[in-house]
Amino acid sequence: MAQFLSLAEAIKANVRDGDTLALEGFTHLIPYAAGHEIIRQRIKDLTVIRMTPDLIYDQMIGMGLVRKMIFSWTGNPGVGSLHRVRDAYEKGYPRPLEIEEHSHAAMANAYEAGAAGLPCAIFRGYIGVDLPKVNPNIRFIECPFTGERLAAIPAHRPDVSVVHALRADKKGNVLFEGIVGVQKEAVLAAKRAVVTVEEVVEDFGPRNANAVILPSWTISAIAVVPGGAFPSYAHGYYKRNNKFYLDWDEISRERDTFMAWMDENVLAKGPEAFAVHAKAARTA
Repeated sequence: MAQFLSLAEAIKANVRDGDTLALEGFTHLIPYAAGHEIIRQRIKDLTVIRMTPDLIYDQMIGMGLVRKMIFSWTGNPGVGSLHRVRDAYEKGYPRPLEIEEHSHAAMANAYEAGAAGLPCAIFRGYIGVDLPKVNPNIRFIECPFTGERLAAIPAHRPDVSVVHALRADKKGNVLFEGIVGVQKEAVLAAKRAVVTVEEVVEDFGPRNANAVILPSWTISAIAVVPGGAFPSYAHGYYKRNNKFYLDWDEISRERDTFMAWMDENVLAKGPEAFAVHAKAARTA
């Protein structure tokens, strides 16, 4: 059952050195505040899973916390490369980075399989592409009923998944609306789950047709962190800060400018910084 904790307590209790960790959120509700707390606590030797890794994994990899990344597409959306990821993979700085690349469809199916407790995902895919040549975890099987050739990859079963949601109620249930991505599947596939939320409410009230509610029994810890998805957006709370994504290209390009920014904006500040950012975004 979900416990309401501070962000620092939630991360300390649930994320450990050597864990396989998923931070999910697709353009919307990316759990930046939680990722920054993992960085502040110097939790290391992580295998990280994410569909479309962007700035938060660039930061974690640049700080030397990650040994392997399992992903589908990686980059600064609309801008270009992730410079810290490239520095780690191409030059081994600040530590060598192992990668395992998949398609979006494969990643989604792997989360679905993990959520169902299955050892692998089986689906139609990887036809006429080269990824199977470089990823030994992409294999093919024959359907025992039709003889069709199908792709198979290991299920995603994170030790811990971390997501950001819009609201929690006082019983520990949490609500997602807008682009919901694979947060539900990531939580259900994991041994432990940490959810940060914008606020706690008495009742969720009217909901959009695509709303997802995760019951409290699927969640290990909830931390109330207003602005916890900034600079990504939270539907109905604040917009995406496009300027930050543009600025990150220059901030992260060189090792010294990256470390200076991390020292000033992550290591020296706690979750309260996100409330300030989000308030500014709402009034912009």
